Amino acid sequence: MRPPSPSIPEKEFVYEALKQSLRLDGRNHLDARTPTLDFRQELGWVECGYGKTRVIAYVEAKMTKPPPERPLEGIITIHSEISPMASVDYEPGRPSEEEVTITRMLDKILRRSDAIDKESLCVVAGQRVWHLRLTVHCLADAGNMLDCACLAGIVAFKHFRKPEVEVIGDEVIVHSPLERSPVPLAIHHMPFCVTFAFFPDPTIRPVLDPSLLEQRLSTGQMSIALNAQREICVLQKAGGVPIPAEDVLRLIGIAVTVAKDLDKFVEKRLREDWGSRKIEVV
Repeated sequence: MRPPSPSIPEKEFVYEALKQSLRLDGRNHLDARTPTLDFRQELGWVECGYGKTRVIAYVEAKMTKPPPERPLEGIITIHSEISPMASVDYEPGRPSEEEVTITRMLDKILRRSDAIDKESLCVVAGQRVWHLRLTVHCLADAGNMLDCACLAGIVAFKHFRKPEVEVIGDEVIVHSPLERSPVPLAIHHMPFCVTFAFFPDPTIRPVLDPSLLEQRLSTGQMSIALNAQREICVLQKAGGVPIPAEDVLRLIGIAVTVAKDLDKFVEKRLREDWGSRKIEVV
């Protein structure tokens, strides 16, 4: 079902406000909403929020046999789901266009960019590897679900711990967390997604982290996935107005600053979570 178009007074009011660098939630045109991260007792379970946009991500691991063409690499699969609880615009049992876009982008950003070392997931070459499955549930859509889902996904991988494995001859022993401490994943880098929205009036500057109404009124969006080391993983612009090369470079510079701030925020929240956990050594 297509979302309802904003009314003419809404369009005129939002466009006029954006011309004056004003947004309905009080932000500047290059201000992002403050993200939130909440963890559960289970390792690898994260709830991420961008304003009223809420996403849950969790990682599951199981032992499986690798495909013959890649016998030394583990397997990573990503699945996303937008339930009708997120918005009345989504129907149950039928993947929406935005759901497909989010899944494809997460696959490019988190799996194809080699953010996680797949070879470290190998237990016995050609026989046993770890299969990691990232599931992303979008609970509330208040705009920019992609950035929120990407942040939740990479933090879930960072927070996850896989069981300790011991190989004795042909026998593979998987130790429970009560016997041996779980092992963190080998993560090469942490990519973050930063989205800008563009509007038909050239006098209106692009806005960072668009709200749901700004998203619907925009004529194009550009998502930049990069890490704190200034390495661009994915740059996607799905249609819309043409953008000069110098404007793209300027937005990339802004995205680098956002990625560095997010990297510091994630490390801080992970340290706080581990500090609050009680670890007993028997």
